[in-house]
Amino acid sequence: MKMIMRYLIVLLTFFSFSSMAQQGSVWKDLSNVTYEIGEDEFGELYLPVFDEKIKKLQGEEITAEGYIIPFEGMFKPEHIILSSLPLAECFFCGSGGPETVMEVMLNEPIKYTSKKVQVKGKLELNAKDPEKLMYILKDAMLVSP
Repeated sequence: MKMIMRYLIVLLTFFSFSSMAQQGSVWKDLSNVTYEIGEDEFGELYLPVFDEKIKKLQGEEITAEGYIIPFEGMFKPEHIILSSLPLAECFFCGSGGPETVMEVMLNEPIKYTSKKVQVKGKLELNAKDPEKLMYILKDAMLVSP
């Protein structure tokens, strides 16, 4: 019985650390993107080129930690922008690049907070629509406020 309990504890610890490693590394994985110059009716634009590791995440459920960034002068409780960096450093206000933010489409509305949050959902890669961010999390839910 003691041997089984030890085995279960080791197994649970392994899965906990594996889960934490995936959560902590998602932004690192998403940062491996390059850009090529494309064109639309308005002129040149930079289009993301996702590496193989990122392509494998397409359609997968991921967990991401970050900060809610208000956009268009307000907060939309079911459609948020999540930044891996705090507001002062984010893509829109600071030094972060476009790979540090993602659109999150939540199944249920949430309240705005300036603290770090964790969300989980299915990742969609966007390399074509310049009106949207390149990372979109769909069917998402708040894991921890």
